[in-house]
Amino acid sequence: MRLSNGKTRRETGLDHVMQNLNVMTTFGKKRMKDIVPFMPGDEELLNGEFQKLSELFDLAAEKPETVELLIETFMDMKDISFTIERSRNNALSVVELFEIKSLLLKMKRVIELLETAGHQLSEEFILVDTVELLDILDPRKDRMNTFYIYDDFSEKLAGFRKRKRELELSVRREQKAIKQQIETRYGIALTPKFDYCVSKSNKELVRIIKEIPELTLGDEDYLSVTFVLKNTEEVDELIREMDRLSESIEEEELRIQEELSKEVYRFSEILLKNCDKIGELDFTLSKAIYAKRHNCVKPQLLKEHVIEIEEGRHLVVEEILNQKSKPYCPVSIMLRDGVTCITGANMGGKTVSLKLVGLVAMLTQYGFFVPCTAAKVGLSNYIHILIGDSQSVQRGLSSFGSEMEELKEILDQSKDRSLLLIDEIASGTNPVEGLALTKSLVAYLKARSYISLITTHFDSVTVGEGIKNMQVRGLADADFGKLEKELRYANRRERIEIIQKYMDYRLYHAENDEEIPKDALNIAKMLGIYDEIIENAKQYLK
Repeated sequence: MRLSNGKTRRETGLDHVMQNLNVMTTFGKKRMKDIVPFMPGDEELLNGEFQKLSELFDLAAEKPETVELLIETFMDMKDISFTIERSRNNALSVVELFEIKSLLLKMKRVIELLETAGHQLSEEFILVDTVELLDILDPRKDRMNTFYIYDDFSEKLAGFRKRKRELELSVRREQKAIKQQIETRYGIALTPKFDYCVSKSNKELVRIIKEIPELTLGDEDYLSVTFVLKNTEEVDELIREMDRLSESIEEEELRIQEELSKEVYRFSEILLKNCDKIGELDFTLSKAIYAKRHNCVKPQLLKEHVIEIEEGRHLVVEEILNQKSKPYCPVSIMLRDGVTCITGANMGGKTVSLKLVGLVAMLTQYGFFVPCTAAKVGLSNYIHILIGDSQSVQRGLSSFGSEMEELKEILDQSKDRSLLLIDEIASGTNPVEGLALTKSLVAYLKARSYISLITTHFDSVTVGEGIKNMQVRGLADADFGKLEKELRYANRRERIEIIQKYMDYRLYHAENDEEIPKDALNIAKMLGIYDEIIENAKQYLK
C-alpha cells in the first residue's frame, strides 16, 4: 500500500523540495527517482538514513571547499553503465574506453577528496579503489583526461607504428625530390601538398602542364584543373607496404581493445557498485545542502503515533516571503491520535499550517531533515491531504462533488496510524448541511486511531469530548488603531499585505466551548465593506 498519492506529495510541498535538490549526476537522479518512504517498523533504517545525512550535513558545514570540489567532480560525470555492461561480450571503442578512463579518474578524485576531508563517513559513500584498472587504461600514469591506444600497450604495435612512420618519411623525401626537379626544370611552384592548380581560362598553360610526365590530373571543376604528383614505382611500393602495416596496426589495436574490454568487465561489478555509491553520495549531499540552506533539523523518531512541531516553517511559503523580504511567522503544534480542529478566519494561515504538518511528516518518512527548530514524529501508514482540487472541477465535478469523491478515497484507504489533513470540508455546499456533514465526519474520525487535522469555520464542530481545538491568533492582539491608519491611504494590494503584516499565524490551544474569533468581519470592514453590512452581520451573529 502506498504512503500517499501524487496530489498529497504536491500539496504538502514534498515535490517542491525534491525539484529544488541540486542533484548533479545521472546516478544521483536515478537514486532520487527510486526513492521510497520509510514506513512504521522501519525506524531503525530511517535513523540510519538520518545518520548518513548528518555526516554530509556536518561535512557541508565544516568543509565547504571540499563539498564544492565534489560538486564540480559530479558535474562532468556521465552514466556509462551500459558501456560497462557491454564490455562483457564486446570490444569497446576508443571513445568508450576514454569514457571508462574518465569515470575512473573522477572516482579517484572523489576518493581523494573524502580522504582529505578527514570525516568519518558511512560505508555507502566509500568508493572501492579502482586504481588497478586505471593503471591498465593509463599505462603512462599521466592521469590526463584523454585516451589513445598507446604504444605502451604492445611492443608489436609500437614496432608497426615506428616502421610506418619511417615509410611515410621515405615517401615524403621521394616526393620532395620530384617536386624540386619539376620546379627547377619547368619553372613552376607546387604547393606543400605537391599539387598545382591552373585556371581553365589559361588553356595554353593547362596543355603545357598536362605534358609534364611527373604530374597527373588530380581534380577538376568548372573553373580550374588541379594536377598532382604521379607516384613512382618506388613510392607505390612504399605506399603498398604502408597499407599492409595499417591493416596490421588496426588488427593489433582491435586486439588491445578486446583485452582492455575484458579488463573493464573484470572490474564491472566494482564499477557499477561505485556508480551506485556515487548516486547515494550525490543525492544525500544534495539533501544535506538543502537542509543547511533552509535551516532544517533532524526529526526525532518516536514509536507512538504523534507529530510535534516546534516553530515549523512551510518551505514553499517561506521562499515566497523571502523573495519579498518579508518575515515568516513559525507555527508550533502537537498532534496525537484523535481529531484536532484549527479554527480562525480566512487569511489566518490555517491551510498553510495544515500543509506544514503534512510536509514535516512526508519529509521525515522520505529521509529528509525538516524545517523546524525541533520535531518529533511517529511514522504513519497513510498520509492524505484533502484540499481544493481544480483538476476534479475541470473533469466536470462541482467543488463539493470532487471533495466527496476524494473523501471516499481517504475513508477507503485509511488504516491504523493514518495522518489525515482536511481543509474546510463541505465548504462548497449550504452551511446547514456542511456543518452537519463536518460534525459527523469528526465523530467518525474521533473513534479511529488516526491523527486527523481539520480546518473549519464552523464554531460548534469543536464542541464535544475528544476534540482538540487549535485557534489561529489572527488579529486578536493587533493594534487596530495603528492598523487602520496604515490602511487609510493604501491601495487594494497594499491593504491585503498590511493586514497580513499584522496577522499572527501562531496557534494556541483553546477550550472547546470558546467562541471562534470573528476576524472575518474585522477584515471585511478594514477592506472597505460598508458599515451597514458589517453592523447587520453582527446582529445576525447575536
